[in-house]
Amino acid sequence: METTIQTLSLWDLCLQGGWTMIPLAILLLLCVYVFVERALAISAASKEDTNFMSRIKGYIHEGEVESALNLCQATGTPIARLIAKGITRIGRPMNDVLVAIENTGNIEIATLSRGLPWLATTAAGAPMIGFLGTVIGMVQAFYAIASSGSSATIDSFAGGIYSALVTTVAGLIVGIIALFAYNYLVARINKLMNRLEARTMDFMDLLNEPAI
Repeated sequence: METTIQTLSLWDLCLQGGWTMIPLAILLLLCVYVFVERALAISAASKEDTNFMSRIKGYIHEGEVESALNLCQATGTPIARLIAKGITRIGRPMNDVLVAIENTGNIEIATLSRGLPWLATTAAGAPMIGFLGTVIGMVQAFYAIASSGSSATIDSFAGGIYSALVTTVAGLIVGIIALFAYNYLVARINKLMNRLEARTMDFMDLLNEPAI
């Protein structure tokens, strides 16, 4: 006699998780959206013209401040906006120039980091929602057993066990995805931050160079 093994599709498996799968699905979609949108924004902000600083240096040494500002505006990257802020402060004490550039850099980094708290919250919150589903599923399972009394069978609480296991797995999957997405974006932002600091030092050195 052959034994027929029943298989569950991914959709059927998700349905076994109950209502707690709904917030997990929403968090997953939000996580994917934030990751893609921020990754594209950071990628665009990281683009840099290799000749940008040399052109700025030439304009500054020739006294063409307006041309340098126009170049920064045309470039439109965070690095260009930092340099533009420094150019507008030329003639003031060096410390004032540096503070103005650093403040602009902080604003740029804060703008690029928009949405990352959602990823961090999802990384921590999704497993908690999954564990909540686990507890609810176990409560349902034991309630089914108690209600059935001596006639309880495995079918009486199998649904609750399904719900408990599925929501745990789903919560962990969503949390792991959000955690990796968050750490990846933070690493990209830190890399850009280091580049901003390097260009800031290049500009400050430029102001201290004698015109040739």
